[in-house]
Amino acid sequence: MAVPKKKTSRSRRDMRKAHWKGKARLQAEKALSLGKSILTGRSESFVYPSDEEEEDDEE
Repeated sequence: MAVPKKKTSRSRRDMRKAHWKGKARLQAEKALSLGKSILTGRSESFVYPSDEEEEDDEE
């Protein structure tokens, strides 16, 4: 016979939610940091086509 599951406590629920939001916050910080480094031109870990290469290809 099926038995109902126990109710999850508020503290456990809040811990799970905080962990999930913390992971999202960390990813947002990394994305912002990468964007800033690309704008300053100091990025070494991210490869993307530059405008100079595109202009050379068109000629």
